Amino acid sequence: MGLRAWLVALAMEKPKQVFFGVIALVVLAGLQIPSIKVDTDPENMLPHDQVDRVFHDEVKKRFSLYDSIIVGVVNTQNPQGVYNPQTLQDLHKLSSAVQSMKGVIRQDLMSLDTVDNISQSSNQPGAIRFEWMMKSAPTTQAQADQIKASVENLPLLQNTLVSGDGKAAGIYIPIESKSESYRLSKEIQTVIDQLNVESPAADNEFYMAGLPVAEDTFGVEMFIQMAISAPLAGLMIFILMWVFFRSMLLITAPMLVAMAAVIITMGLLIGQGYTVHIMSSMIPIFLMPIAVVDSVHILSEFSDRYKPGDKPNAALKAVVGHLFTPMFYTSITSAVGFASLAFTPIPPVQIFGLHVAFGILLAFVLTVTLVPAYIVSLSPARLAALKDHSLSEQVHEDNTSLLSRLLAMTGRFSIAKSKTLVMVFVAVTLVSIYGLTTIQINDNPVRWFKEDHRLRIADRVMNEHFSGTYDAFLVLERTGLDEQKTEFLAYLRKQVNARENAQAVTDKLDSILRTLEGEDYSTLLQKLTYQLDDAAYEDSAHEAHWMALLDTVEQAQSSSKYFLTPSALGYLNDLQLFLDDSALVGKSNSLVTLLKTVYRELQGGDPAHYKLPDNSNAAAQTILSFQSSHRPDDLWHMVTPDFNATALWLQLKSGDNQEMSRVIKLVDDYVSEHPLPANVEMNWAGLTYINVVWQEQMVTGMLSSLTSAFFMVLVMMFVLFRSIKLGLLAMLPLTVTILFIYGLIGFVGKDYDMPIAVLSALTLGLSVDFAIHFLERCRTTYQESGSWPSTVTEMYKGPARAISRNAVVVAIGFTPLLFAPLVPYITVGFFLAMIMAVSAVVTVVLLPAVINDIKDKDKLFAMSEDDRLKSIQEKNNV
Repeated sequence: MGLRAWLVALAMEKPKQVFFGVIALVVLAGLQIPSIKVDTDPENMLPHDQVDRVFHDEVKKRFSLYDSIIVGVVNTQNPQGVYNPQTLQDLHKLSSAVQSMKGVIRQDLMSLDTVDNISQSSNQPGAIRFEWMMKSAPTTQAQADQIKASVENLPLLQNTLVSGDGKAAGIYIPIESKSESYRLSKEIQTVIDQLNVESPAADNEFYMAGLPVAEDTFGVEMFIQMAISAPLAGLMIFILMWVFFRSMLLITAPMLVAMAAVIITMGLLIGQGYTVHIMSSMIPIFLMPIAVVDSVHILSEFSDRYKPGDKPNAALKAVVGHLFTPMFYTSITSAVGFASLAFTPIPPVQIFGLHVAFGILLAFVLTVTLVPAYIVSLSPARLAALKDHSLSEQVHEDNTSLLSRLLAMTGRFSIAKSKTLVMVFVAVTLVSIYGLTTIQINDNPVRWFKEDHRLRIADRVMNEHFSGTYDAFLVLERTGLDEQKTEFLAYLRKQVNARENAQAVTDKLDSILRTLEGEDYSTLLQKLTYQLDDAAYEDSAHEAHWMALLDTVEQAQSSSKYFLTPSALGYLNDLQLFLDDSALVGKSNSLVTLLKTVYRELQGGDPAHYKLPDNSNAAAQTILSFQSSHRPDDLWHMVTPDFNATALWLQLKSGDNQEMSRVIKLVDDYVSEHPLPANVEMNWAGLTYINVVWQEQMVTGMLSSLTSAFFMVLVMMFVLFRSIKLGLLAMLPLTVTILFIYGLIGFVGKDYDMPIAVLSALTLGLSVDFAIHFLERCRTTYQESGSWPSTVTEMYKGPARAISRNAVVVAIGFTPLLFAPLVPYITVGFFLAMIMAVSAVVTVVLLPAVINDIKDKDKLFAMSEDDRLKSIQEKNNV
């Protein structure tokens, strides 16, 4: 017994077992759903071992960097802007409250009350003084003015903590984990609301921005939207099918199949421990239309074949026998389209594609088991009622309906103007290809929200005032330290061997070096200093030897601090000046900024002395002076303790991939003209950069998966129809739809983002489905009638109507998505409707026109002997 016969027999002979089995699976899957975990972190778009992500994580650890929430207070009504007592008091209260919140890295929080004012000491010339910028909130305008003067004297703070126009001030809140962003944003908002109640006349406006809070907020709202949109879409499909078929009996089974497929698939995903990402949250939306279509085909054709009073088994076997192959292939092609996403290098997309593919195949199995079990469980009276809603009856009864008249006109027009239509579609395809070339790859998690969302508003307002709320880090690092270590140790031993009576020193030195063998160069020099100092104390007989070695190590230690040397600092300074002059970068901060500021105050505070120290020793002394500040560890956000790696913090006004890519090219062009110093390499880190990396990998992966899936589907069409011509015809709607949809995306200026990329799989799956059903029915009808005009007439009744109704049901069924507050859901809703509409139009308009111009239709629609005998047998069974 074949698989088809076994499934049908199981459904018709043991319907109760089928019901219980499906219910058990649904319940088991449903029990997994409460343990759902939501993840919208773009970093997780990349595998944990992806090179850019690994480097990004290393940079965060080495420079003690944390993701941050940025809170801004804006005052455009007060003539003094934020530099008025009330606003600064509110800022002080907010900062104090935030510092006590769980999950905040208190020591790294940046606000006017937590940073130092750096100025020259009035008591000791050549010394500087560090005092809190705003230890207590000002009570007078004079005190506020003093804070303003101090801020404007510190380049580190200008346009970072306070905007250049003085209308906005910010608090940078580093957090332990991005997953805490949403909770912390709610707690911060509670404090803000209280401040607005306490000082309503202050005219302060508070905003929250930053990629972490945008991503975490999207995760929460995505979960809510998933719970709303999927049921609404299901309800809309249910209502539309009832409007078309006017039979609860006819539409109940498809909805049961869709609901079971969705629940089991989501339960499987969650039960395996996978987190629900932006794409996997859309699994119900992608599965529902595919799950519904085949069930409607079975029930519609069964209602045509069934004769009231007879047992349904014979008609049901004939229907499933007739539809099994096209349904199986449409399911396989759809599953292949989504499974191809497993070849992308983006883990959440892989998980999404594989689970949708599983859901599609599950929906097929449910269709050929649950639907027949549902039918044989109906009473004779209900079966007779089902017959009243036969599609064939509707074909005759609704000949005067708008849809019938429109389809009849379409059929006549398609045949009469076949050559013109082909030329029009060729022209549309060529124009679409041009539109395809204009698509821009771009994404930004903040843009996942609608324009009027509070996070979009905050992003817009704060980037108007500040240098930018998006971070990128340009890391310069000296390489070849292992070689330097080897050379130095050889030189050190040579120096010992050159001295007289040094054998005991040599032996002791070798013993010391063996204990330090695994240390890096910087650590080795540091520990060796202590060891040699101890050896000189313990071995007074060779003290001169040990002191000479100690002097050599100290010199090496001084020269090993590369980013304190004039050449390194000079290159860094020139690069930073170049970036600050660019319109692409809002502002940059680095070790150079810190050194020039502190050095200026050490030299008396004259602006002319805002420059780098003249030599390494002066730079080291400047650093030493900064270490007496209240925030000495801020230094290690800019440079590593060995001074062999440094990070430039770039503030960008836009988190769009396009903007970040321009900044990367800007730096690359600069480096090509001004090569990096010898043994120095440069790399990027930061969330804004990581977004660019996964977007590029996604596009490359999607293109590869789409290409491979396209050819796999093409081969399946050849196998299904056993005809190269029919196989190519079946691919026509798919090809035209893909080109048209993506050409349209290019023309309307819609960015190619993650949801758009994944729609290629949906296009591949759904566009070929209509063609398979149309061509399979067309071939069967032609074999029966032997006449192409008669075939066309029949095709524009039942088959064309079924395709049109399915397209309308799915397209309109997902209109609730257009009202979602999240842009990816709107995008999917709109383009899902477009895919269904375009693929249906191409199928019922272009395919007949192309077939009409093929001369030898007998050869085109020829069936193998096995297929011909199978068709006769199915007809005789009824």
